[in-house]
Amino acid sequence: MSHSLLVMKFGGTNMQDSAAIRHSASLAARWAQQGVRVVVVVSAMAGVTNSLLSIADAAETGDIAAANDALAEIRHRHMAAAGELGGRPDSATVRELRELLETLRQAIYGVYLLRELSPRSRDLIVAFGERLSAPLMGLALEGLDLRAHHLTGGAAGILTDRHFGGARPLPQSAERIRDRLGGLLDAGVTPVVAGFMGETEGGSVTTLGRGGTDYSATILAEALRADEVWAWKDVDGVMTADPRVVPDAQNIEVLSYGEVMELAYFGAKVLHPLAVTPLQDSGIPLRVKSAADPDFPGTLVQRDTHNLPGRPVKAVTAIRNVSVINVTGAGVLGVPEVVSSLFGAIARENITLLMVSQSSSMSNVSLAIPDADAARAMEALRQSATDDLTYEQQTGKAVLAIVGGGMRGQLGVSARMFTALAEAQINILMISQGSSELNVSVAIENSEVDEATRAVHAAFGLGAPVGD
Repeated sequence: MSHSLLVMKFGGTNMQDSAAIRHSASLAARWAQQGVRVVVVVSAMAGVTNSLLSIADAAETGDIAAANDALAEIRHRHMAAAGELGGRPDSATVRELRELLETLRQAIYGVYLLRELSPRSRDLIVAFGERLSAPLMGLALEGLDLRAHHLTGGAAGILTDRHFGGARPLPQSAERIRDRLGGLLDAGVTPVVAGFMGETEGGSVTTLGRGGTDYSATILAEALRADEVWAWKDVDGVMTADPRVVPDAQNIEVLSYGEVMELAYFGAKVLHPLAVTPLQDSGIPLRVKSAADPDFPGTLVQRDTHNLPGRPVKAVTAIRNVSVINVTGAGVLGVPEVVSSLFGAIARENITLLMVSQSSSMSNVSLAIPDADAARAMEALRQSATDDLTYEQQTGKAVLAIVGGGMRGQLGVSARMFTALAEAQINILMISQGSSELNVSVAIENSEVDEATRAVHAAFGLGAPVGD
C-alpha cells in the first residue's frame, strides 16, 4: 500500500521521555526513509499540560513558590530529554528550549503579579507543553539522519478564531498550511508541528480544546491532501469498551467518522470530538495505531459505515460524574418558547448537554450535564426561565451509551440494552436516542457504571472476536 504523504500524530505517552520520543521518531523515520513524505504532529510530554494548568492557577492565587517548583520539574524533564537525545548544551535546540522556558517563566510571573488568568493567558501558558516537545522530536529525527524543522501550530499555518480554550480553524488556514509546509516537504525536510495550538490573525496563541493534537493533525492533513492520518497511541486502536472495565473488549477494525464522533462525545478517550470534521469533505481516512505494535492495523476511521451482520452495536462507552437537572412546571413546558429558553441558557454558558429527555405529558424535562458545569447550569436556568418552573438537581449519575451505524432502522436494539440492564438490576433514570440513530444513551447511577458496561457489552456479543 503506497502512500505519498502521511500526517503522523504522537500522543503524550509517546512523547513522555527521551526513550518514547526516540521510538516515536523511529516510526516516522521508517516511512520517511521509504520516500513517503511525513508531517509529524506532537503532543506535550505526558502530564505536562495538566501541570501547566495547575502552575497557572497557582500563580493566579499568589502561590508563586508552588508554581516555581512545578516549573523547575518541567524544565528538568525537557532539558534531561534534550541531553539524552544528543542535544549539546551549546546547540541551537538547547538554546531555544532555554529561551522558551524563560518566556514561560515570565508569563507565569506576569499572572502572579496581576493575580489574573484570562482565557488568553491560559492558552499562551498551556501551549508551551507542545512548543517544548516539538524541538525534542526534531532532535530525535535528526539523530536518525532525517532533516527536520519544528514549528508552532500558528507558524505551520493554523489560523483560528479568538475562542480561547476551544478555538476553531478559519478557512484561510488551508492555503497558509500549504504555503508553509509545502516548501519544507519539497526540500525533503520533515516538518514537526506543535499540536493543540494555532494563532489568531493578531498572533495570539490559541488552543483547540483538550485532546486537540488529533484535531491539529486532521486540519493539516486536509490542507495538504494527505493520503492518511495516523494517530499513534499507547493502545491497539479503538476498543469495544474500556478494557480496564471489560477484560474481553476487542479492537474495532473499522469505524465511520460519525461513529467515532459519537464515541468521543460520549466519553471514549479516543480522539478529540471534532478531530474527524476536517476530513469529511475529502474523505481522508484516519488510523488509530499502536506505537508498541506498529504492524498491527489498528482501527481505520473512514467516511462510510462498515456494518457487520448481527452486530448493530460497535461499542459501549460511559461518562461518569454527571448531574441530572429535572425541570418541572405544570403545563408550562408545553410552550415551545419555554423549552427554547432553557436550551438557550445552557448554550450561552457553553455547557455540554449530554442528554435530554422530555416526559410525554410535557410537564417535565430532564437535562444531563457534567457535574463540573452543574452549578453554572442551575444558575443560568433560574435566571432565564419562567417563574412557575421548579429545578431539581441530582448528582452522582453517569451516562452510558451504545454506538453503532448498524442500529439505524434495526428494531429491538434498545430493548436488548434495557433488558440487559434490567437483568443486572440497574435502574435507568433517563433514556435518549440520538437523532443521528447512531446512539442510544441512558442515565444511571455512577456506582453502577462498570457493572452496566459489562452487562451491555455482553448482551451485544461484543466480547467475541469479529468473525466468530
